Amino acid sequence: MTHNNFPNKTIYAIQHLAFEDLGILEDTFYELGYRIRYFEAGVDDLKQALEFEGLTIILGGPIGVYETEDYPFLKDEIEYLKQRLSKNLPTLGICLGAQLIAHALGAKVYAGPQKEIGWSSLQINDVKNNPLYVLGETKVLHWHGDTFDLPEHAELLASSEIYPNQAFRIGTNILALQFHVEVAADSMEKWLIGHTCELRKAGFDIPHLRFDNEQYAPELEQKSPQVLTNFYNQLT
Repeated sequence: MTHNNFPNKTIYAIQHLAFEDLGILEDTFYELGYRIRYFEAGVDDLKQALEFEGLTIILGGPIGVYETEDYPFLKDEIEYLKQRLSKNLPTLGICLGAQLIAHALGAKVYAGPQKEIGWSSLQINDVKNNPLYVLGETKVLHWHGDTFDLPEHAELLASSEIYPNQAFRIGTNILALQFHVEVAADSMEKWLIGHTCELRKAGFDIPHLRFDNEQYAPELEQKSPQVLTNFYNQLT
């Protein structure tokens, strides 16, 4: 990262599940002298995180943005996020975070035709200053069943074979990634343990996923910091 947009050297991150953290991106921020402040969705008041004028990152989780009856905290999170996006404050959403951004921007979020769980490559769109260009030959981790329509004025950055809307941005300050760019190779076993019910119900082969994690996560770790740097350096 070549400049210092955030003099207080703090990044805020909203976490919806304990083991879905910033992963390798956390290490990147620490190396650059930033500290991370986590907010636990459903426990902490998210107003402060979503009113923060520096970078706020909204992480993944197994719930849907439309499950507001079961998880009432989502109503406040979505409302604060709408206000944040209207101010064009720097925001990165990953998986559920991307779905929340899409929903807050008025797009439909819904259950897709099948779960996309596992490692595969993206089709990176040839658009100017695409922060994802470094992922062109790299397999990334997908772990979702919901998808979203592209919000109005959004620029599509990447697609997969199963789901066309994998990443979009609004201007340069708002980036939404359906896939997981943050996963650390040495923490993937936590995902296999924590999501065991989902994996077994959907019929995924856990040893095969573990093998793929061992094969592909280290390469993604090498590319993820560059994605973050590309996004950061374009912030206005």
